[in-house]
Amino acid sequence: VQLQASGGGLVQAGGSLRLSCAASGRTFNSYAMGWFRQAPGKERELAARISWNGTPYYADSVKGRFTISRDNAKNTVYLQMNSLKPEDTAVYYCAATMRLGVSFDYWGQGTQVTVSS
Repeated sequence: VQLQASGGGLVQAGGSLRLSCAASGRTFNSYAMGWFRQAPGKERELAARISWNGTPYYADSVKGRFTISRDNAKNTVYLQMNSLKPEDTAVYYCAATMRLGVSFDYWGQGTQVTVSS
C-alpha cells in the first residue's frame, strides 16, 4: 500500500488543522492506520491509531484534542487536530499495518505541522 499525507501547515497556538492520508490499493479496510510524529531532536512517537474496524487509540499527549477517523470508501484516514500547542510542532507521518500490535509496515512521506506561540 502507498500512502500520501497532506494537510500540514503553520497555525497559531489554539488553532486547528486536519491531516489527510490517502492510501492506494483495494484492501484499505483491512489495515490499521496510524499517525506518528517526530519533533526536531526527538524520537518518532505514535500520536493516534485506528483499527480496521474503527477503534481509536490516542497518546496521552493528544487525548481530548486530536481525533482520528477513517473513510474506507475514500481509502483515507484523517487526523483532526484542535487546540494545538507549540509542542505539537513536528513532522507527521501516516502509517499502515495488518499486524497491529507488532509494527507498522507501510509509511507515507511526512507533512510538517508548525504551531506558533
